[in-house]
Amino acid sequence: MNELTSFWSGWIIVISLGSILGSFVLLSIVRKGQRFNSETTQTVGHEFDGIEEYDNPLPRWWYWMFVLTVIFALGYLTLYPGLGNFKGVLGWSQESAYDREVAKAEAEFGPMFAQFSQTPIEELAQNDQAMRIGQRLFANNCAQCHGSAATGSYGFPNLTDNDWLYGGDAAAISQTILNGRIAAMPAWGAILGEDGIHNVSQYVLSLSGRESDAQAAQQGQQLYNTNCIACHGAEAKGNHLFGAPNLTDNIWLYGGSEQQIMQTIRNGRNGQMPAWEGILGKDKAHVVAGYVYSLSNQ
Repeated sequence: MNELTSFWSGWIIVISLGSILGSFVLLSIVRKGQRFNSETTQTVGHEFDGIEEYDNPLPRWWYWMFVLTVIFALGYLTLYPGLGNFKGVLGWSQESAYDREVAKAEAEFGPMFAQFSQTPIEELAQNDQAMRIGQRLFANNCAQCHGSAATGSYGFPNLTDNDWLYGGDAAAISQTILNGRIAAMPAWGAILGEDGIHNVSQYVLSLSGRESDAQAAQQGQQLYNTNCIACHGAEAKGNHLFGAPNLTDNIWLYGGSEQQIMQTIRNGRNGQMPAWEGILGKDKAHVVAGYVYSLSNQ
């Protein structure tokens, strides 16, 4: 963690210690200023809607509770970080605590993950223990985008069907998890114009048996063959090499309405899945790959 500049470190120290000591001084002033040391029937001289306030002293247990709170705060800030760049006499940090916990977990569970890594993904997908672990790893790391049930959402693929942008075999899934993917469809608005966008969208709708304008679709096919065939293929079945989706199965990553398709063609799409090897490590990523493989191969 980067250290603060001297100014900000000093600012935090002054504010923190000033607040604690100021609270103690205020408590002492109030304590010394009390007129009575025991409960009394005397009032402070104020009346609110017929209610008077007794001039009783602060309860002793309450006073000492405040004192102990101040002592605890000063002791804590002496032992642990909290005063700017001062790291505390114990030298504790959340980073070192995290590293110790990770090391402890690796020592305990590392051999198990290493054993799983020697099992082919196809076989690992049949291992109930590995899949329970894989499900928890998925929930902690992947569910934010793909959902807890792995059914995806707008812009994030469904992992439970057999529609794969980069391939759904074990090797492709493992490669995707380890190294991530960067997808980009260029914007065609400036090249096709609005009429061309409309025509291509009609042709794309027709590819999956959707209702479309036949004449516009015919014109759109010509534009498709000129501009889109290189990625999506002559039969519009997509290409795993580029991550180009199949346009004939009526499965849509960014929505399949006419307006959403036109939006995709006009402005393009950019998607990125991060690489997880540096976060999970190869052994855990192997277990996650087995879990993802099992979702569509049960």
